[in-house]
Formats: sequence, structure tokens, C-alpha cells
Amino acid sequence: MIFDGPSDAWATILLAHGAGAPMDSRSMTTAAEALALVGFRVARFEFGYMAARRSGIRKPPPRAETVVPEYVAAIDALNAKGPLIIGGKSMGGRVASMMADHAFGEGKIAGLLCLGYPFHPPGKPTQLRTAHLEHLKTPALIVQGTRDEFGSKEEVATYALSDKIEMLWLEDGDHDLKPRKTISGFSAVDHLKTMADGVASWVRRSI
Repeated sequence: MIFDGPSDAWATILLAHGAGAPMDSRSMTTAAEALALVGFRVARFEFGYMAARRSGIRKPPPRAETVVPEYVAAIDALNAKGPLIIGGKSMGGRVASMMADHAFGEGKIAGLLCLGYPFHPPGKPTQLRTAHLEHLKTPALIVQGTRDEFGSKEEVATYALSDKIEMLWLEDGDHDLKPRKTISGFSAVDHLKTMADGVASWVRRSI
């Protein structure tokens, strides 16, 4: 695992990576650092297939449900003190969302944070990955760019999502939450700060 933020933080955030990039990718690192700056202890981990790539063993991303046990193991290994929020980038957040209610019911976690949720594969808007989100009981925040090809603001507005889910929209953000500065007037740094401040505000309200 990689850690950012104070070791004595009152709340910890555990993040898993997306399907194609490791836990130390630029998008994961900048997100973790932004969350650490607002006072969270942030832990990042890798699923086995991604860790294997560091040894030169190329494995394709597995089906999300097959790595749920690895996320459960990461929670147990972390043994966080105080409130624990689980989540991740894209696929990592999706995997966390699949087991969130079970972990929440057991008192292991306090919330769910998804950064760029993959509501559907790019170009396939009818192949939704939202069935389990309709009745989610875990307090959740999804941070999404308005032009995310995995689920834009216009598309998500039509989905039936649990009232436990809050959305934080970042104007003109893509799947990595990055805006086109010349079009939006915002920079990636602006959106990272908005994300981190939004997470902190949501935690104070909901956790």
C-alpha cells in the first residue's frame, strides 16, 4: 500500500485503481495528495493482476466482481482506526461499491467514494452498471466530470440511483476529472481542490 496524509487523521480513505493504470498513476497520486491536504489519511492498493504487471506479467483486467475478495482483504489488512471510507478510481470505485453494503452492515466502513464511476462502457450507454446502486444503503459520494465518457451529467440524470448517493459534478471534467481549461476556465488543480473540499464537506455531513 501507499499512504498519504497524517497517520493520526480522524478518518481514512482506501482507494483502488482503475482498470488500466496502477495505484501510483498520476491521476491516483494527485487525487490522494489532494485528499491528504484536507486532512484525510489516504491508502492506495493494487489488485493482483495489476501488481503482477510490475513483474512483467501482463494480465487483462478481470471482471469487477472477481476482485471483490481482494478489496475485502485490503480492508482487513489496513485495519484502520476510526471511520473508513472505501472507494477508488473508475473500476476501483465500482468494485468497492459492489461490496460496500455488506461491509457497511458489518460496521467495517462508514462510506463510499467513487472518483469517475464507470456507469457504462464508452460508446455503450445502454450497458449500465447501476443495478446495485439503485438500493445502496451506504452513504456514498460520486465525483464525476460532466463530459465523462463513462457517464455524463445528462446521462446520469436519467438513472435510478439510491438517495444515499450524492453527486459532485466537475464542469467539463473527463474520466480523470480533468477539464479543458480553454473551454471551461478551470484547471486540473482547481478540480482536484473542489473534489477534496467536496469530500471533506460530505464526510462532515454524512459520516
